[in-house]
Amino acid sequence: MKTIIITGASDGIGAELARQLARRHGAGVALVLAARNAAMLEQVAAQCAASGAQTLVAPTDVSVQAQCVALIGACVARFGRIDALVNNAGRSAHALFEEVKDLAWYEELMRINLWGSVWCTHAALPYLKQARGGIVAVSSLAGLVGVPGRTAYSATKFAMGGFFEALRIEMKPYGVSVTTAYPGVVATQIRHRGFNAAGGALGSSSLKEDHAMPVEECAGLILDGMEARRREVVMSTKGKLGRWLKLIAPGLVENMALAALKDDVKP
Repeated sequence: MKTIIITGASDGIGAELARQLARRHGAGVALVLAARNAAMLEQVAAQCAASGAQTLVAPTDVSVQAQCVALIGACVARFGRIDALVNNAGRSAHALFEEVKDLAWYEELMRINLWGSVWCTHAALPYLKQARGGIVAVSSLAGLVGVPGRTAYSATKFAMGGFFEALRIEMKPYGVSVTTAYPGVVATQIRHRGFNAAGGALGSSSLKEDHAMPVEECAGLILDGMEARRREVVMSTKGKLGRWLKLIAPGLVENMALAALKDDVKP
């Protein structure tokens, strides 16, 4: 039986990853579900258990290193192994840099999006090496191409990309795969809950949502990439195109990024 840890598993992409894993593998998988909201985790755990999966609910704030370490410890104490770690927990943000008065929430966002992944991965690494398992890092297209209003968010996601790219090479001799996923706009509430310029919650999305990818499709692409042990999963044609276009036509890519914003939030 494979044991898989998913952070940010109470809602959105993380919850859908858990449900799809349970449906794909049934009794052949044990899912350790981590997030801050215990009640929502219990609901996801019940959905996964209905498909035959074993579950462990582990309320965790990944911005606290001790809780990341405790999450890994709880998994090993219950199941004795770790076959995959999905670093999905994250928070969004949208604010023009010039409008930010207090940068404290920039540091908080880095702790959630980058350090939470680093701390969980560091604690899980010995067990992943034993299992020759896999690591998944859920980044964003904003981690490949800078987007106006997303200075804080892009910083965290670019940092994730660099960290996991280097780690992938380090883990090659041990047979541990590292898959970095780059979703675009996905139909979840993450942007509504992101930081605004004052460090509060945005309450709405700053991006055009007309063609948002269904969360089911996004989770399926991530799982396919993880199970095929791919290096990267870059979602959307525009994302793939923008990544390479910025090498030869950066001005065009900047205009594409600006076009992704709603008119009322453009600088």
